[in-house]
Amino acid sequence: MTNISLTQQLRRFKIIERPHLSEKSTMLADKHHQFVFKVLKNATKSEIKQAVEILFKVKVNAVQLLNVKAKNRRFKQVEGQLKGWKKAYVGLEQGYDIDFTGTK
Repeated sequence: MTNISLTQQLRRFKIIERPHLSEKSTMLADKHHQFVFKVLKNATKSEIKQAVEILFKVKVNAVQLLNVKAKNRRFKQVEGQLKGWKKAYVGLEQGYDIDFTGTK
C-alpha cells in the first residue's frame, strides 16, 4: 500500500471537473478511444492519468493537455472576459471504454 496523504487522495477526485462533450470529442471517442475532460488548471499529466484510472477503472495509454485561452466578450457597453481552462485528451488502451450515457 502506498503512503498517500488524505489531501492527495481527495485531490484525485477534484482534478477532473467534468467530461467535455462535443461533436469532436464524440468522434474521437468512437474512432480512437480518446476521451476529453475539463480539468484543474494546475493538474499534471500523471495526476490526470491516476485520477481517470481510479474513477473509471480503466487503463490509460496517453494524456495530452491543452490550455484553452480566455475569450473576450461584450454585452452592450460592458466588456468582460470568459475564463480560460485546461482540456485533457485521455487515450485508453485497447479493450477499455468509458460510457457517459449510463445505459448498458
